[in-house]
Amino acid sequence: MAIARTPTTVIDCPDPAALATFYGALLDWTVNLHEDESYDGWTDITDVTGQRYCFQQVENYTAPVWPEQDIPQQVHIDVDVDDLDEAEAAVLQLGATKHPYQPGTTFRVFLDPAGHPFCLCLA
Repeated sequence: MAIARTPTTVIDCPDPAALATFYGALLDWTVNLHEDESYDGWTDITDVTGQRYCFQQVENYTAPVWPEQDIPQQVHIDVDVDDLDEAEAAVLQLGATKHPYQPGTTFRVFLDPAGHPFCLCLA
């Protein structure tokens, strides 16, 4: 029997609402901006199955530096897309930045608005 269930990925950032809005738009998931004080500095996004990503405010947040390891990325998100060019245009419009270093041809590396690397990958 499992000790726990429903794992959640929590991403540190300077502005949880902004980052949740970015990923909510990227994935077409529901953004849950919590009004309850117990959620201060915390928000999340969910899909129709209940899968969830959470975003936690961190004071003095420092974005990872990729591909160098001085400030390692520690975790990143890969998402599947059907067309890299179309997906690139869409994430740039949402506020992502294309990283100058692109090590492959079947995926592209971007930085979310808080500086976390994420990849668009051909499905």
